[in-house]
Amino acid sequence: MPTDPRGLRGDAPLLDAWLRFQEQAPTPFTIPGHKQRHDLVGDVVAGDVPLYAGLDTMKVTAGVLVDAEARAARLWGADVCRFSTGGATHANQAVALAVGRPGDEVVVSRTLHRSLLVGLVLAGLTPVWVRPEVDPVTGLPLGVLPTTVARALAEHPRARAVFVGDPSYTGGVGDVAGLAAAAHDHDVPLVVDGAWAAHFGFHPDLPRHALQLGADVLVTSAHKTLPAWSQAALVLARTRRVDPARLDAGVEATATTSPAGAILASTDAARALLARDGEVLLGAALDAVRRARARLADVPGLVLGDGDPLVLTLLLPGTGADGRAVEQDLLAAGIPVEAAERDLVKAVVTLADDDTTLTAFTAAVVAAVRRHRGTPRPVVGAAVYGVVPVPALSPREAFFADRDTVPVGEAVGRVCAELVAPYPPGIPVLAPGDEITSDALAALAAAADAGVRIAYAADPTLATLQAVRR
Repeated sequence: MPTDPRGLRGDAPLLDAWLRFQEQAPTPFTIPGHKQRHDLVGDVVAGDVPLYAGLDTMKVTAGVLVDAEARAARLWGADVCRFSTGGATHANQAVALAVGRPGDEVVVSRTLHRSLLVGLVLAGLTPVWVRPEVDPVTGLPLGVLPTTVARALAEHPRARAVFVGDPSYTGGVGDVAGLAAAAHDHDVPLVVDGAWAAHFGFHPDLPRHALQLGADVLVTSAHKTLPAWSQAALVLARTRRVDPARLDAGVEATATTSPAGAILASTDAARALLARDGEVLLGAALDAVRRARARLADVPGLVLGDGDPLVLTLLLPGTGADGRAVEQDLLAAGIPVEAAERDLVKAVVTLADDDTTLTAFTAAVVAAVRRHRGTPRPVVGAAVYGVVPVPALSPREAFFADRDTVPVGEAVGRVCAELVAPYPPGIPVLAPGDEITSDALAALAAAADAGVRIAYAADPTLATLQAVRR
């Protein structure tokens, strides 16, 4: 029988409901079809309890989800919170539907995840692209400058919102307070995709979270840096510049009507844990990662990225080692990492980590770099961050347009009809509506050569591209 080892159920109504369902062992005549039997397909369905006729009644008379969302809103200092069982992807698309109408312009950082690009298609919004600065030493993206956003808003005074991602996939932290001020000078909301920052703001040695810095909406993934099920996310909003009814409508329009109760309960439990023990647990993880960084700093040529203290972004050019070979050694040692390409290895540390896990990681990295060390090579910034998009159509127009399959050698000058992004991190090099440029094709080729998977394209080999029919 499932237990509550940290005693969280008293402050976590969804967790309490999930535990009560297990304790009562009902005989359901509702979905899901496994009916809580584990003898059919095994324990793969263990813990799968629906929200409707599971955590709550079919008519949601207990109100446990509303209660849990209100507790999360209070913890993050938001006016409203909605839980998502579709990850930050769902949350980003819901916000896109909430802030404008078809044809409206919005200022969008080009480093945002593909989910927001699809949100633009769904909502019919037209992006005004802005790009982040790039660190000349590490080649990693920094935040979008407030002056860049201010200039974009001045040039597009009818823009309805600003969308940025912070921190970046590699842990870089930008000036969210400055971005909020720039957006608010034009009386439009700042929406921050903080998918990697659910832990921000809950320890004095961590950056403050986006709402604390003045943002109007924060999207964050409970499953990325908190102990929640995969696909667990939250959208938190202040409602001075965001209509809560429109936000609710956006969430409901893009959500499943059969939400997984275990995901919701884990989000609630993670919130309760963060409220009660977050500072202590995060402090222990921060102490452990400081010791790990000190050990890694002794590796000749290895450079560590700055920003989020709990992200270990290892830059390898100075060692001559290939990150793909390092990754294979780590996998052989049972230590998978979040990302690995020729010049970079990224490891995510959370409050679930301690000296034991980090000592194992650093020992494996040191041994792998030693084994694969070679001639140092210059730092080459990730080419995806340097591509200047050339808009030709709105994303929605291009997505629904008739299209041709075009050999890549004949694609320059055509209008892209698909999303093409190296993954991770899922940042688009080509988006629907972009003119296909030689710079974009070169960036994609460089990413593929560095061992990064090319995602979302109809032809992942990039021998062909989908282009809008002329």
